[in-house]
Amino acid sequence: MFNRLKEDIASVFERDPAARNAFEVLTTYPGLHALLIHRLTHWLWNVGLCWIARLISTFARWVTGIEIHPGATIGRRFFIDHGMGVVIGETAVIGDDCTLYHGVTLGGTSWQKGKRHPTLGKNVVVGAGAKVLGPIEIGDGARIGSNAVVLKAVPPGTTVVGVPGRLIEASSAATASRRSATAEKMGFDAYGATSDAPDPVAHAINCMLDHIHVMDQRMQTMCRIIRRVSEEQPDLDIPEIDSCEIASTAEELLKIQRAADSISSSQVKENSAPE
Repeated sequence: MFNRLKEDIASVFERDPAARNAFEVLTTYPGLHALLIHRLTHWLWNVGLCWIARLISTFARWVTGIEIHPGATIGRRFFIDHGMGVVIGETAVIGDDCTLYHGVTLGGTSWQKGKRHPTLGKNVVVGAGAKVLGPIEIGDGARIGSNAVVLKAVPPGTTVVGVPGRLIEASSAATASRRSATAEKMGFDAYGATSDAPDPVAHAINCMLDHIHVMDQRMQTMCRIIRRVSEEQPDLDIPEIDSCEIASTAEELLKIQRAADSISSSQVKENSAPE
């Protein structure tokens, strides 16, 4: 029991730089208080004293602002930072070394009995205000961003953000370097090329940088081809074209009309001459 308590206090020091000493952590951290009370209520729940367990958990909610159902299973070195508004459902399972921030809900999406709350693997971090709903599995080492709503399983080692939650694929070092170089060439700060702000604006900027990079490559290729063709094909002497006058259609019609009039007048004269 005391070893578990030492682990819990040590985990606070590892994840909260505001912690100063063990006495302060033990007396002023509601996340630790809620966890200690939950261990008691969970034991009472498992031995069949469900009403007493629920009564004590309700008292803990009044005191700490954290609601943990006595039936929830929580691993070692679990840390709730700040804690206000955290809700953990009855069939939720939390692995070792997990961290939850304030406003997190591990809830259900069904009124049917049975497994209806999420299962968190080891070393999972859930950001402030995030909602993880349903009997889904969150893989080891996963990260869930603040205010995300997660309704589907999350693979290990991935990051989920947004509503509904979507996976964020980390850019390779080569891709990040290329985007940064393209942004510097264009003359603005490539904040969108960082992984710290996986938002839609950053994603749009990344797509634009990738598109510009492809266009630059094609332009360079076209320039090389044109340069090579100009070297292989020297300048040719193009013959000069003499200037010429092209009569308009109206002038041509007038000439034809005059010729027809002259022919008709000559015929008239021939017919009118005496025999």
